[in-house]
Amino acid sequence: MSPLFLCSQAAQIVADYKRSVEGVNVADDQYLSIKSKFHRRSAEKLRAMCCRNGGCFIKVGQHLASLEYLLPPEYIDVMKVLHSDAPQTPVSKLFAVLEEELGKPVEEVFAEISPQPLGTASLAQVHRATLHDGTEVAVKIQHPHVKEHAFVDMATMELLVRGVAWLFPDFRFLWLAEETKKNLPLELDFVHEAKNCERVAKMFSHFSFLKVPIIHWKTTTEKVLTMEYCPGGQVNDPQYMRKQQISVDDVSRKLGQLYSEMIFVQGYIHCDPHPGNVLVNKTSSGTQIVLLDHGLYQTLHDDFRLSYCAFWRSILEADVAGIEKYAKQMGIGRLFPLFACIVTARSWTAVSAGVDKQEFSAEEDNEIKDSAAQYLPEISQILNDIPREMLLILKTNDLLRGIESTLRTRANAASLLTMSKCCVRATADHERKQCASWFPRVAVTAREQWTLFTIVLYEFYLWFKGTSVGQTLNRRPLLLS
Repeated sequence: MSPLFLCSQAAQIVADYKRSVEGVNVADDQYLSIKSKFHRRSAEKLRAMCCRNGGCFIKVGQHLASLEYLLPPEYIDVMKVLHSDAPQTPVSKLFAVLEEELGKPVEEVFAEISPQPLGTASLAQVHRATLHDGTEVAVKIQHPHVKEHAFVDMATMELLVRGVAWLFPDFRFLWLAEETKKNLPLELDFVHEAKNCERVAKMFSHFSFLKVPIIHWKTTTEKVLTMEYCPGGQVNDPQYMRKQQISVDDVSRKLGQLYSEMIFVQGYIHCDPHPGNVLVNKTSSGTQIVLLDHGLYQTLHDDFRLSYCAFWRSILEADVAGIEKYAKQMGIGRLFPLFACIVTARSWTAVSAGVDKQEFSAEEDNEIKDSAAQYLPEISQILNDIPREMLLILKTNDLLRGIESTLRTRANAASLLTMSKCCVRATADHERKQCASWFPRVAVTAREQWTLFTIVLYEFYLWFKGTSVGQTLNRRPLLLS
């Protein structure tokens, strides 16, 4: 697809908007309806353009689908189907890639391979297969010519983004093209993904609930990845969970544990937890989380990780001075309240009062959406200025919140307390490394354990408060008065 065609599509969207709202008073009820219809039309044009061009354009479309704090809901609703329902490649063309990569006919490698894909993503398609020894596997095969077209696609996209920045100086999206350009070569190398997979399985082996597929190296190359087949339902499918008697609260809690450990303690983050990449399964030992697609990880530098950790601790303690201090350490100046709202997806009222003390409500959700529209240029500025590590953290946060929203577990305070524990552990680990002798190390550990104990006590208090006995005791003063 030519840059000229892409620019003409962007121009058509702008012209459509001007025609749609021309002569309509923004105070009229009709204005909101017209604007909503325009957003949906534009999103459908954008999705069609991504599907037509394929490859990295679908990857960018998936990224846009996670920017709930930045884009109108119509865009999110239309673009999110790209997460698990990207355009399919005919199986004959995929098998040609497979045979070229493995140097053998398909039937020599697999006893059976399903022609129907388990899922289709931006860069590859996954098919269920059986090896000749009876082992069930999932085979990820790269779409033909994706790698060859990637650099041309990225140059085209960069030109388009610069054109939008010229037309609309307030909106700077160059960071989106830059991040895609940096990460795409890594995601196109399935050997790199396989190594990530094994690293994560080892790094988080202490989480008994986490399942990472085993890699079959003999049938894995840069364009073909063969891994253990893992059954399960998508993490955003509450009907599947009810049928399998899986607790949505348990799923949300375990996801919170895993990603808090990734971000705050290990500094190594799986950055694509959309529903197609996270499965849930019921086993004899309890709920299992299956983590797929390990092509995109973000490694956090210790200085950034500790600043972000301190920033979150300030949020959890409703310490406005601390929020400002650590936001500035991450390159955010006067816009630190807006940055805190983006990170938490909560209003500044809730952040400054304590996000664990004020439950998320429909009124607050509407307030956030109104504010996002009002402060769109400032949000764009923040995204352009923040450290690059932060961009993928925000993407990860948004995808996880989308899952929580679907499961209706977003108001659950457990995830915030899990984050708090990980922040305490990460800070204490860093302080111990700075100690020159055993006595200060013991003192740091004692403070750490005491803080963790107080968090556990608070968890118990919240649990007891939710029991029938706790609710009765909580109502008793009202009855006596």
